[in-house]
Amino acid sequence: MQYDVCVAGGGPAGMMAGLLFARAGLQTVVLEKHGDFLRDFRGDTVHPSTLNLFDELGLLDALLARPHDRVDRIGAVIGGQSFDIADFRHLPGRGRFVAMMPQWEFLDFVADTARRYSAFELRMNAQVDGLVEHAGRVEGVTLAGADPVEARLVIAADGRGSVLRSAGALPLENLGAPIDVFWFRVPKPRTGQNETQGYIDGGEMIVAIDRGDYFQGARVIAKGQADAIRSRGIATFRREVAATAPAMAEGVSALTDWDQIKLLNVSLDRLTRWSRPGLLAIGDAAHAMSPVAGVGINLAIQDAVAAANILAAPMLRGEDPDPLLEQVQHRRMLPVRMIQGMQRIAHQRVIGAALGGSIQAPALLRLIDRIPLLQRIPARVIGLGVRREHIRSPAAS
Repeated sequence: MQYDVCVAGGGPAGMMAGLLFARAGLQTVVLEKHGDFLRDFRGDTVHPSTLNLFDELGLLDALLARPHDRVDRIGAVIGGQSFDIADFRHLPGRGRFVAMMPQWEFLDFVADTARRYSAFELRMNAQVDGLVEHAGRVEGVTLAGADPVEARLVIAADGRGSVLRSAGALPLENLGAPIDVFWFRVPKPRTGQNETQGYIDGGEMIVAIDRGDYFQGARVIAKGQADAIRSRGIATFRREVAATAPAMAEGVSALTDWDQIKLLNVSLDRLTRWSRPGLLAIGDAAHAMSPVAGVGINLAIQDAVAAANILAAPMLRGEDPDPLLEQVQHRRMLPVRMIQGMQRIAHQRVIGAALGGSIQAPALLRLIDRIPLLQRIPARVIGLGVRREHIRSPAAS
Protein backbone atom coordinates (compact mmCIF):
# COMPACT_ATOMS: atom_id res chain seq x y z
CA MET A 1 0.00 0.00 0.00
CA GLN A 2 1.14 3.57 -0.72
CA TYR A 3 -0.23 4.86 2.60
CA ASP A 4 -1.48 3.62 5.92
CA VAL A 5 -4.35 6.15 5.95
CA CYS A 6 -5.98 8.05 3.11
CA VAL A 7 -8.33 10.84 4.19
CA ALA A 8 -10.77 12.17 1.59
CA GLY A 9 -11.67 15.78 2.39
CA GLY A 10 -9.67 18.62 3.89
CA GLY A 11 -12.34 20.06 6.17
CA PRO A 12 -12.11 20.12 9.98
CA ALA A 13 -12.67 16.36 10.40
CA GLY A 14 -10.30 15.39 7.62
CA MET A 15 -7.49 17.75 8.59
CA MET A 16 -7.70 16.78 12.26
CA ALA A 17 -7.62 13.08 11.34
CA GLY A 18 -4.65 13.71 9.06
CA LEU A 19 -2.76 15.51 11.83
CA LEU A 20 -3.39 12.84 14.48
CA PHE A 21 -2.63 9.78 12.35
CA ALA A 22 0.55 11.37 11.00
CA ARG A 23 1.50 12.45 14.52
CA ALA A 24 1.27 8.77 15.49
CA GLY A 25 3.76 7.89 12.74
CA LEU A 26 1.33 6.40 10.20
CA GLN A 27 1.90 7.37 6.57
CA THR A 28 -1.10 9.61 5.93
CA VAL A 29 -2.37 11.56 2.92
CA VAL A 30 -5.23 14.07 2.95
CA LEU A 31 -6.91 14.70 -0.41
CA GLU A 32 -8.67 18.07 -0.79
CA LYS A 33 -10.56 18.81 -4.00
CA HIS A 34 -10.07 22.60 -3.87
CA GLY A 35 -6.85 24.50 -4.43
CA ASP A 36 -7.14 26.39 -1.13
CA PHE A 37 -9.30 26.63 1.99
CA LEU A 38 -10.81 30.03 1.14
CA ARG A 39 -14.56 29.57 1.27
CA ASP A 40 -17.11 32.07 2.66
CA PHE A 41 -19.75 31.12 5.20
CA ARG A 42 -18.27 27.84 6.36
CA GLY A 43 -18.50 27.01 10.05
CA ASP A 44 -16.28 29.42 11.95
CA THR A 45 -17.13 28.48 15.53
CA VAL A 46 -14.29 26.78 17.39
CA HIS A 47 -15.92 25.62 20.60
CA PRO A 48 -14.33 25.06 24.03
CA SER A 49 -14.19 21.29 23.40
CA THR A 50 -11.95 21.88 20.37
CA LEU A 51 -9.85 24.55 22.10
CA ASN A 52 -9.16 22.13 24.95
CA LEU A 53 -8.09 19.42 22.49
CA PHE A 54 -5.49 21.76 21.03
CA ASP A 55 -4.38 22.62 24.54
CA GLU A 56 -3.82 18.91 25.18
CA LEU A 57 -1.64 18.88 22.05
CA GLY A 58 0.32 21.90 23.32
CA LEU A 59 -0.97 23.98 20.39
CA LEU A 60 -3.61 26.27 21.87
CA ASP A 61 -1.48 29.41 22.13
CA ALA A 62 -0.26 28.99 18.56
CA LEU A 63 -3.83 28.44 17.33
CA LEU A 64 -5.06 31.57 19.11
CA ALA A 65 -2.29 33.60 17.49
CA ARG A 66 -4.41 33.31 14.34
CA PRO A 67 -7.09 36.01 13.78
CA HIS A 68 -10.19 35.34 15.86
CA ASP A 69 -12.83 36.94 18.08
CA ARG A 70 -13.84 35.60 21.47
CA VAL A 71 -17.41 34.96 22.56
CA ASP A 72 -17.62 34.12 26.26
CA ARG A 73 -21.39 34.59 26.58
CA ILE A 74 -24.34 34.24 24.22
CA GLY A 75 -27.84 35.59 24.45
CA ALA A 76 -31.02 36.26 22.50
CA VAL A 77 -33.37 39.15 21.91
CA ILE A 78 -36.98 37.99 21.77
CA GLY A 79 -39.66 40.52 21.02
CA GLY A 80 -37.21 43.31 21.86
CA GLN A 81 -36.27 41.89 25.28
CA SER A 82 -32.72 40.64 25.91
CA PHE A 83 -31.98 37.32 27.60
CA ASP A 84 -28.64 35.82 28.69
CA ILE A 85 -28.48 32.12 27.81
CA ALA A 86 -24.99 30.67 28.19
CA ASP A 87 -21.85 31.74 30.05
CA PHE A 88 -18.71 29.86 29.00
CA ARG A 89 -16.37 31.56 31.47
CA HIS A 90 -16.72 28.82 34.11
CA LEU A 91 -16.02 25.78 31.94
CA PRO A 92 -13.11 23.49 32.82
CA GLY A 93 -9.85 23.89 30.97
CA ARG A 94 -8.47 26.92 29.15
CA GLY A 95 -11.20 26.88 26.51
CA ARG A 96 -13.70 29.11 28.27
CA PHE A 97 -15.02 30.84 25.18
CA VAL A 98 -15.99 30.22 21.59
CA ALA A 99 -13.29 31.35 19.15
CA MET A 100 -14.85 32.87 16.04
CA MET A 101 -12.06 32.05 13.60
CA PRO A 102 -12.37 32.00 9.79
CA GLN A 103 -12.33 28.36 8.83
CA TRP A 104 -9.51 28.88 6.35
CA GLU A 105 -7.35 30.19 9.18
CA PHE A 106 -8.17 27.13 11.30
CA LEU A 107 -7.50 24.68 8.46
CA ASP A 108 -4.28 26.45 7.46
CA PHE A 109 -3.09 26.16 11.05
CA VAL A 110 -3.84 22.42 11.22
CA ALA A 111 -2.17 21.86 7.86
CA ASP A 112 0.93 23.82 8.88
CA THR A 113 1.14 21.83 12.11
CA ALA A 114 0.68 18.48 10.37
CA ARG A 115 3.44 19.27 7.85
CA ARG A 116 5.95 19.09 10.69
CA TYR A 117 5.52 15.30 10.55
CA SER A 118 7.29 13.46 7.76
CA ALA A 119 4.42 10.97 7.66
CA PHE A 120 1.94 13.68 6.55
CA GLU A 121 1.07 14.65 3.00
CA LEU A 122 -1.61 17.10 1.82
CA ARG A 123 -2.66 17.09 -1.81
CA MET A 124 -4.73 20.02 -3.01
CA ASN A 125 -6.79 19.94 -6.25
CA ALA A 126 -7.23 16.22 -5.66
CA GLN A 127 -10.85 15.33 -6.36
CA VAL A 128 -11.83 11.90 -5.09
CA ASP A 129 -14.48 10.30 -7.29
CA GLY A 130 -14.68 6.66 -6.25
CA LEU A 131 -13.30 3.69 -4.35
CA VAL A 132 -10.69 1.07 -5.16
CA GLU A 133 -12.01 -2.31 -4.03
CA HIS A 134 -10.63 -5.82 -4.00
CA ALA A 135 -12.53 -8.90 -2.83
CA GLY A 136 -15.15 -6.77 -1.08
CA ARG A 137 -12.63 -4.61 0.78
CA VAL A 138 -11.88 -0.94 0.16
CA GLU A 139 -8.18 -0.51 -0.57
CA GLY A 140 -7.98 3.05 -1.86
CA VAL A 141 -9.68 5.80 -3.84
CA THR A 142 -9.82 6.93 -7.44
CA LEU A 143 -9.07 10.52 -8.41
CA ALA A 144 -10.35 12.63 -11.28
CA GLY A 145 -7.51 12.97 -13.77
CA ALA A 146 -4.90 11.25 -11.59
CA ASP A 147 -3.71 7.80 -10.56
CA PRO A 148 -5.57 5.98 -7.76
CA VAL A 149 -4.33 6.18 -4.20
CA GLU A 150 -3.99 2.95 -2.24
CA ALA A 151 -4.21 2.77 1.56
CA ARG A 152 -4.76 0.32 4.40
CA LEU A 153 -7.64 2.53 5.59
CA VAL A 154 -9.74 5.11 3.76
CA ILE A 155 -11.47 7.76 5.87
CA ALA A 156 -14.42 9.50 4.19
CA ALA A 157 -14.43 13.06 5.51
CA ASP A 158 -15.79 14.59 2.31
CA GLY A 159 -18.80 16.35 3.78
CA ARG A 160 -22.57 16.12 3.69
CA GLY A 161 -22.61 15.33 -0.03
CA SER A 162 -20.01 12.60 0.45
CA VAL A 163 -18.99 10.83 -2.74
CA LEU A 164 -17.38 7.99 -0.80
CA ARG A 165 -20.42 7.49 1.42
CA SER A 166 -22.45 6.83 -1.72
CA ALA A 167 -19.75 4.78 -3.43
CA GLY A 168 -19.44 2.62 -0.33
CA ALA A 169 -23.22 2.11 -0.13
CA LEU A 170 -23.32 3.19 3.51
CA PRO A 171 -26.98 3.46 4.59
CA LEU A 172 -28.25 7.00 5.29
CA GLU A 173 -31.16 7.98 7.55
CA ASN A 174 -32.68 11.38 6.68
CA LEU A 175 -34.11 13.05 9.79
CA GLY A 176 -35.54 16.02 7.91
CA ALA A 177 -34.78 19.71 8.42
CA PRO A 178 -37.63 22.24 8.11
CA ILE A 179 -35.32 25.24 7.67
CA ASP A 180 -32.76 26.80 5.38
CA VAL A 181 -30.43 29.73 6.11
CA PHE A 182 -29.44 32.85 4.21
CA TRP A 183 -25.83 33.81 5.09
CA PHE A 184 -24.57 37.35 4.57
CA ARG A 185 -22.29 39.95 6.13
CA VAL A 186 -22.78 43.62 6.98
CA PRO A 187 -20.12 46.07 8.20
CA LYS A 188 -20.05 47.38 11.77
CA PRO A 189 -17.74 49.42 13.99
CA ARG A 190 -15.52 47.50 16.39
CA THR A 191 -16.73 47.47 19.98
CA GLY A 192 -15.13 46.64 23.30
CA GLN A 193 -17.36 43.63 23.82
CA ASN A 194 -18.52 40.94 21.43
CA GLU A 195 -22.15 41.59 20.45
CA THR A 196 -23.16 38.19 19.08
CA GLN A 197 -26.92 37.79 19.53
CA GLY A 198 -29.91 35.92 18.20
CA TYR A 199 -32.98 38.00 17.35
CA ILE A 200 -36.55 36.70 17.21
CA ASP A 201 -39.40 39.04 16.37
CA GLY A 202 -42.34 39.43 13.99
CA GLY A 203 -42.10 35.97 12.46
CA GLU A 204 -38.37 36.35 11.75
CA MET A 205 -35.24 34.81 13.27
CA ILE A 206 -31.78 36.27 12.63
CA VAL A 207 -28.44 35.48 14.25
CA ALA A 208 -25.87 38.30 14.22
CA ILE A 209 -22.36 36.92 14.80
CA ASP A 210 -19.96 39.69 15.79
CA ARG A 211 -16.75 39.30 13.76
CA GLY A 212 -15.13 42.54 14.87
CA ASP A 213 -15.65 44.90 11.96
CA TYR A 214 -18.63 43.06 10.49
CA PHE A 215 -21.61 40.95 11.47
CA GLN A 216 -21.92 37.53 9.91
CA GLY A 217 -25.67 37.27 9.60
CA ALA A 218 -27.82 34.17 9.41
CA ARG A 219 -31.46 34.65 8.48
CA VAL A 220 -33.38 31.46 9.23
CA ILE A 221 -36.22 30.73 6.81
CA ALA A 222 -38.70 27.92 6.27
CA LYS A 223 -37.34 25.31 3.88
CA GLY A 224 -38.23 26.04 0.29
CA GLN A 225 -39.02 29.74 0.85
CA ALA A 226 -35.81 31.16 -0.61
CA ASP A 227 -37.25 31.96 -4.04
CA ALA A 228 -40.28 33.67 -2.52
CA ILE A 229 -38.03 35.89 -0.38
CA ARG A 230 -35.81 36.72 -3.34
CA SER A 231 -38.86 37.65 -5.43
CA ARG A 232 -39.71 40.44 -2.98
CA GLY A 233 -36.43 42.15 -3.80
CA ILE A 234 -33.20 43.01 -2.05
CA ALA A 235 -34.62 46.24 -0.57
CA THR A 236 -37.32 44.28 1.24
CA PHE A 237 -34.69 41.83 2.49
CA ARG A 238 -32.70 44.73 3.95
CA ARG A 239 -35.76 46.23 5.65
CA GLU A 240 -36.74 42.91 7.22
CA VAL A 241 -33.21 42.28 8.50
CA ALA A 242 -32.97 45.79 9.99
CA ALA A 243 -36.38 45.52 11.65
CA THR A 244 -35.58 42.16 13.25
CA ALA A 245 -31.92 42.78 14.18
CA PRO A 246 -31.51 46.48 15.03
CA ALA A 247 -27.77 46.02 15.57
CA MET A 248 -27.48 45.38 11.82
CA ALA A 249 -29.63 48.31 10.71
CA GLU A 250 -26.76 50.72 10.16
CA GLY A 251 -24.71 48.41 7.97
CA VAL A 252 -27.39 46.54 6.08
CA SER A 253 -27.30 49.05 3.22
CA ALA A 254 -24.10 47.28 2.12
CA LEU A 255 -26.28 44.46 0.78
CA THR A 256 -26.94 45.54 -2.80
CA ASP A 257 -26.96 42.26 -4.70
CA TRP A 258 -28.20 38.71 -4.12
CA ASP A 259 -24.71 37.45 -4.93
CA GLN A 260 -23.74 38.75 -1.46
CA ILE A 261 -26.32 36.45 0.15
CA LYS A 262 -25.64 32.71 0.13
CA LEU A 263 -28.25 30.03 0.71
CA LEU A 264 -27.41 27.08 2.95
CA ASN A 265 -29.69 24.12 2.31
CA VAL A 266 -29.86 22.68 5.81
CA SER A 267 -29.63 18.90 6.17
CA LEU A 268 -30.06 16.72 9.22
CA ASP A 269 -29.12 13.09 8.68
CA ARG A 270 -26.84 10.30 9.86
CA LEU A 271 -25.48 7.02 8.64
CA THR A 272 -26.85 3.95 10.37
CA ARG A 273 -23.57 2.20 9.54
CA TRP A 274 -20.40 4.27 9.39
CA SER A 275 -18.00 1.68 8.00
CA ARG A 276 -17.28 -1.34 5.87
CA PRO A 277 -13.98 -3.18 5.50
CA GLY A 278 -11.32 -0.61 4.67
CA LEU A 279 -13.64 2.43 4.87
CA LEU A 280 -14.75 4.68 7.74
CA ALA A 281 -16.95 7.80 7.50
CA ILE A 282 -16.61 10.65 10.00
CA GLY A 283 -17.84 14.23 10.36
CA ASP A 284 -20.54 15.51 8.02
CA ALA A 285 -20.06 12.44 5.83
CA ALA A 286 -21.37 10.38 8.76
CA HIS A 287 -23.85 12.90 10.20
CA ALA A 288 -24.92 16.24 8.74
CA MET A 289 -25.83 18.67 11.50
CA SER A 290 -28.11 21.69 11.57
CA PRO A 291 -26.39 25.07 12.13
CA VAL A 292 -28.27 25.33 15.47
CA ALA A 293 -25.67 26.17 18.15
CA GLY A 294 -22.85 25.92 15.60
CA VAL A 295 -21.69 22.54 16.88
CA GLY A 296 -21.11 20.78 13.55
CA ILE A 297 -17.37 21.26 13.09
CA ASN A 298 -16.70 20.47 16.73
CA LEU A 299 -18.56 17.16 16.54
CA ALA A 300 -16.63 16.38 13.37
CA ILE A 301 -13.32 17.05 15.13
CA GLN A 302 -14.39 14.85 18.03
CA ASP A 303 -15.00 12.05 15.49
CA ALA A 304 -11.46 12.43 14.17
CA VAL A 305 -10.01 12.28 17.68
CA ALA A 306 -12.04 9.16 18.51
CA ALA A 307 -10.93 7.48 15.28
CA ALA A 308 -7.26 8.15 16.04
CA ASN A 309 -7.66 7.06 19.67
CA ILE A 310 -9.14 3.73 18.62
CA LEU A 311 -7.19 2.94 15.45
CA ALA A 312 -3.75 4.56 15.46
CA ALA A 313 -1.95 2.39 18.01
CA PRO A 314 -3.22 -0.95 16.65
CA MET A 315 -2.37 0.11 13.09
CA LEU A 316 1.14 1.02 14.25
CA ARG A 317 1.47 -2.54 15.54
CA GLY A 318 0.50 -3.80 12.09
CA GLU A 319 -2.98 -4.95 13.11
CA ASP A 320 -5.92 -5.04 10.71
CA PRO A 321 -8.09 -1.94 11.37
CA ASP A 322 -11.30 -3.51 10.03
CA PRO A 323 -12.44 -5.24 13.27
CA LEU A 324 -12.06 -1.91 15.11
CA LEU A 325 -14.01 0.37 12.77
CA GLU A 326 -17.38 -0.25 14.40
CA GLN A 327 -15.95 0.94 17.71
CA VAL A 328 -15.68 4.47 16.30
CA GLN A 329 -19.38 4.53 15.49
CA HIS A 330 -20.22 2.97 18.85
CA ARG A 331 -18.20 5.65 20.62
CA ARG A 332 -19.61 8.60 18.67
CA MET A 333 -23.23 7.66 17.95
CA LEU A 334 -24.58 8.67 21.37
CA PRO A 335 -23.33 12.28 21.08
CA VAL A 336 -24.64 12.48 17.52
CA ARG A 337 -28.09 11.20 18.49
CA MET A 338 -28.34 13.51 21.48
CA ILE A 339 -27.22 16.67 19.69
CA GLN A 340 -29.37 15.96 16.65
CA GLY A 341 -32.30 15.27 18.98
CA MET A 342 -31.78 18.67 20.63
CA GLN A 343 -31.56 20.30 17.22
CA ARG A 344 -34.84 18.70 16.13
CA ILE A 345 -36.54 20.01 19.25
CA ALA A 346 -35.13 23.47 18.50
CA HIS A 347 -36.41 23.24 14.92
CA GLN A 348 -39.90 22.31 16.01
CA ARG A 349 -40.49 24.21 19.23
CA VAL A 350 -38.31 27.30 18.92
CA ILE A 351 -37.58 28.05 15.27
CA GLY A 352 -40.94 26.80 14.04
CA ALA A 353 -42.74 28.97 16.57
CA ALA A 354 -40.49 31.94 15.79
CA LEU A 355 -41.12 31.74 12.05
CA GLY A 356 -44.84 31.35 12.76
CA GLY A 357 -44.84 34.62 14.68
CA SER A 358 -46.06 33.06 17.93
CA ILE A 359 -42.83 32.89 19.91
CA GLN A 360 -42.68 34.09 23.49
CA ALA A 361 -39.76 33.69 25.83
CA PRO A 362 -40.30 30.32 27.57
CA ALA A 363 -40.44 30.25 31.35
CA LEU A 364 -37.21 28.21 31.44
CA LEU A 365 -35.38 30.87 29.43
CA ARG A 366 -36.64 33.59 31.75
CA LEU A 367 -35.41 31.56 34.72
CA ILE A 368 -31.96 31.04 33.16
CA ASP A 369 -31.74 34.76 32.46
CA ARG A 370 -32.61 35.65 36.06
CA ILE A 371 -30.23 33.15 37.69
CA PRO A 372 -26.71 33.49 36.19
CA LEU A 373 -25.57 30.22 37.78
CA LEU A 374 -27.99 28.34 35.50
CA GLN A 375 -26.31 29.81 32.42
CA ARG A 376 -23.44 27.40 33.01
CA ILE A 377 -25.66 24.45 32.02
CA PRO A 378 -26.37 25.43 28.38
CA ALA A 379 -22.75 26.63 28.17
CA ARG A 380 -21.55 23.14 29.06
CA VAL A 381 -23.91 21.44 26.58
CA ILE A 382 -23.02 23.83 23.75
CA GLY A 383 -19.34 24.26 24.60
CA LEU A 384 -18.29 20.76 25.61
CA GLY A 385 -21.04 18.58 24.18
CA VAL A 386 -21.71 14.99 25.16
CA ARG A 387 -19.01 12.36 25.79
CA ARG A 388 -16.21 14.69 24.73
CA GLU A 389 -12.96 13.21 23.56
CA HIS A 390 -9.41 13.65 24.84
CA ILE A 391 -6.17 13.07 22.92
CA ARG A 392 -5.14 9.46 23.61
CA SER A 393 -3.56 8.54 20.28
CA PRO A 394 0.21 7.99 20.35
CA ALA A 395 2.80 10.56 19.31
CA ALA A 396 5.77 9.43 17.25
CA SER A 397 9.12 10.36 18.71
